[in-house]
Amino acid sequence: MSGDSSPKINESESFARLLVAGTIEHVSEIDELIKKHLDSWDFNRINKVDLAILRVSVYPLLYQKDLHPSIVINEAVDISKEFGSDDSFEFVNAVLDNIRKDLGGK
Repeated sequence: MSGDSSPKINESESFARLLVAGTIEHVSEIDELIKKHLDSWDFNRINKVDLAILRVSVYPLLYQKDLHPSIVINEAVDISKEFGSDDSFEFVNAVLDNIRKDLGGK
């Protein structure tokens, strides 16, 4: 292992910890925002993988203004393509885009 890869690992790990901790801390507020933007869909019927992706993505939309919303949404879509069902990415994209618009993001 080279000496310069360690800071990247630490930075990535720190960011992941921040996302998880922040999401857990604000999960009630995040869930209410998700519920508000579900068009004809029951919150309790959301696939658990999709819900986890939505929650972890809504946190930076709300609290990490240094991250551009389109980057957050694109990453969420990519993750949902890999780990969600066949149409998860469309659902995740639609919900997050509506939340972004509601929050005044570009």
